[in-house]
Amino acid sequence: MRVLTPSVDLDQFYATLSNSSERVLMLDYDGTLAPFKIRPEQAVPYPGVVDLLDAVMQQADTRVVIVSGRRASEVAALLSLRRSPEIWGAHGWERMSADGVVGVQEPAEEVRRALSLAEAAAEEFRRAGARIECKPASVALHWRGLPAIKIARLREQVKSAWEPFAADDALELIAFDGGLELRARGTNKEHAVRTVLSESGAACVAAYFGDDITDEDAFRAIKGHGLGVLVRSELRETLADLWLRPPRELIAFLQHWLRPGNKLTRRAGA
Repeated sequence: MRVLTPSVDLDQFYATLSNSSERVLMLDYDGTLAPFKIRPEQAVPYPGVVDLLDAVMQQADTRVVIVSGRRASEVAALLSLRRSPEIWGAHGWERMSADGVVGVQEPAEEVRRALSLAEAAAEEFRRAGARIECKPASVALHWRGLPAIKIARLREQVKSAWEPFAADDALELIAFDGGLELRARGTNKEHAVRTVLSESGAACVAAYFGDDITDEDAFRAIKGHGLGVLVRSELRETLADLWLRPPRELIAFLQHWLRPGNKLTRRAGA
């Protein structure tokens, strides 16, 4: 664990967190709460994460929010918490409330048409072993698990196919850990974090945990309003305030969100 922002006093953060009556815990899913898997349906949380989040969510003063590039329903199924958290899916284009109500933003019709054309243009890459994922405001191509030489070839081919769609201001081509995504502009994880913070009191203690380049928007949004935490095995250039390695350091940090006397219990069979 390493503090990356010199002005951040981690002991002071823990003390403020302990004394706060309103706390907001925001977390990415893949790469943060769960290790990456070639088959996304197999990306279950690290051991201990579900029990710990269950315990944190028992506390009335803590709001747990998942902010993911996945569809919100996928995240809910993989986490399988006793109580459903609020989930922002598809990089903020979806918002699922704690009672399961889902609101979806949609980009303009011309953007949806362009994404459909981009999906068709990428169809040939399936034969090379790539996986194509369509979301409300984006289309992503995943190459996790493929040989490095094939990934290098795919990266150039997909960029060539999709860069023309990102030539104007409506769409942007974004690299992420394991692929490329063509996404509508206007909403991202920064939007989700800013919205959650705007709904919270001025004195709330907040943190955002993420691992990928797509989490940098969220780290930017929480700067000056809370703690940005980079979760990954190796350090990279980031706007985050703190770097920790999963799962041990992640579990240790999240345990600070438990109130004294709040017993952490393991599920049967866990």
